[in-house]
Amino acid sequence: MAEQKRNRREEILQALAAMLETSPGQRITTAKLAANLGVSEAALYRHFPSKARMFEGLIEFVEDTLLTRINMIMNEEKNTLSRCYAILQLLLTFAERNPGITRVMTGDALMGEHDRLRGRMEDLFNRIESSIKQVLREKAMREQQRFIVDEAVLANLLLSYADGKISQFVRSNFKRLPTEHLSAQWQVMEQQLISA
Repeated sequence: MAEQKRNRREEILQALAAMLETSPGQRITTAKLAANLGVSEAALYRHFPSKARMFEGLIEFVEDTLLTRINMIMNEEKNTLSRCYAILQLLLTFAERNPGITRVMTGDALMGEHDRLRGRMEDLFNRIESSIKQVLREKAMREQQRFIVDEAVLANLLLSYADGKISQFVRSNFKRLPTEHLSAQWQVMEQQLISA
């Protein structure tokens, strides 16, 4: 029974993410979501007490996926710049593969929703920025070499790049892929980081 309930919850979240992808700029109501699934609104509320909880389910998926993978990158990759690139590539690839959820990441789908949802996404991006800053700070320990520019400034720059590419993806109705020009743009950033 618990497995069936979990599967139904996942089905609801997948439908919500799909609707966010196919209806950019539109607000998703529980009535529209229920109709899309062919169930009543009451059936949705048996699995989620509110629409905010549905969005929290999507946010939890983003948090779990990205933070778990960032931890793997930190454990597997030892080179500072390779780690930075891998984190940026992860963010951009995740956004590209999950367009509807990307609207949640940018806050676009959260307009008019509970403030705590936007706060959670902000917290996630702050945690990712902290991870990048940690990678940059570890350069001094690993490679006996520090950056000339403060690591916090560089971490913010790298995250801002990813954030901008993700926002551009949403603004273009998912036509401008976040990974477009990534390797060429990274070569430019890498050269700047080496001299920073």
